[in-house]
Amino acid sequence: MYSVAQIAEMLQGKVAGNENTVITKMSPLESAIPGSISFCAQEKFLSQLKTCQASAILVKDFDSHLVQNTAIIVNDPYLAFAKLSQWFDWRKAPLPSIAANAVVASDATIAKSSQICSGACIGENSSIEKNCYIGANAVIGDNCSIAEGTRIEANVTIYAGVSIGKRCLIHSGAVIGADGFGFAKKELGWQKIHQLGSVRIGDDVEIGAGTTVDRGALSDTIIGNGVKIDNQVQIAHNVQLGNYTAIAGCTAIAGSAKIGENCTIAGLVGITGHLEVAAGSHITAMSLVSHSLKEAGVYSSGSAIDKHQNWKKNVVRFKSLDALAKRVKKLDSAVTALSAKEDKSKA
Repeated sequence: MYSVAQIAEMLQGKVAGNENTVITKMSPLESAIPGSISFCAQEKFLSQLKTCQASAILVKDFDSHLVQNTAIIVNDPYLAFAKLSQWFDWRKAPLPSIAANAVVASDATIAKSSQICSGACIGENSSIEKNCYIGANAVIGDNCSIAEGTRIEANVTIYAGVSIGKRCLIHSGAVIGADGFGFAKKELGWQKIHQLGSVRIGDDVEIGAGTTVDRGALSDTIIGNGVKIDNQVQIAHNVQLGNYTAIAGCTAIAGSAKIGENCTIAGLVGITGHLEVAAGSHITAMSLVSHSLKEAGVYSSGSAIDKHQNWKKNVVRFKSLDALAKRVKKLDSAVTALSAKEDKSKA
């Protein structure tokens, strides 16, 4: 429980109303009840302010007059909501302990302030720094390093040699450091290329459930500081993700692609290997990136959904584009030649 005054102080906001009101939970505008706090960040939700039952609402200054109870005035209500959410998080701080049935190598180093949960395995020569949480049945391979304040949820698998920075959060089912997809064709079948690099993850990184980050073939796969990766994303070997880039669910990035800083990549995007995406780029959902993007911008590919009959007609026309382009080029040449002939006759 927190008072409105405490919340406003943390968010550097201004209270319009009762600063002694006690807040016990966060709620959306439409279902908020007394004792909860909500936020309004978009104009389309302003009409809900008049009927919202929340005891306090995070709003911009010019919207505060619409709030029926108490308003906390901030510059960016959505960012304020994000900051405040940490106070109501269900996760508990690590409880310094090592579960009796955890398996910890004799030469592993574990800070006394960290928590190792039931069934977790910590490999040889690995280190877990202070205030870390290693969830139930998580596996940390040999020669790994987990920096201060990082949380590894249950059933995460981290292969040997991976390094993870400070204050990271890796969700259940993620696999970090599995082999990249590397094979050489031989006369019959394939020759495996053993993946000899590893994975280096910076500070303040979040990796979603079921996401895979492959180890490098020779050098390391690199995830920069502040990167946010959603669930079920595939990061192939030797990919480099620049600082503060965010990637939505089910995106796949092929080997050795380099993604710049501060990029946003929407869901179901495919990025082919050995290309570069300029810093500050945004790629919209279900796009295929098949060549380097040298300049920052918003990029899309594919076609929007349509009625089936229209889509079938457009597919037929699409198949005719090459012939149409050649015809246009031929006509353009003919027009150019005719214009030149007319100009010559006038002269």
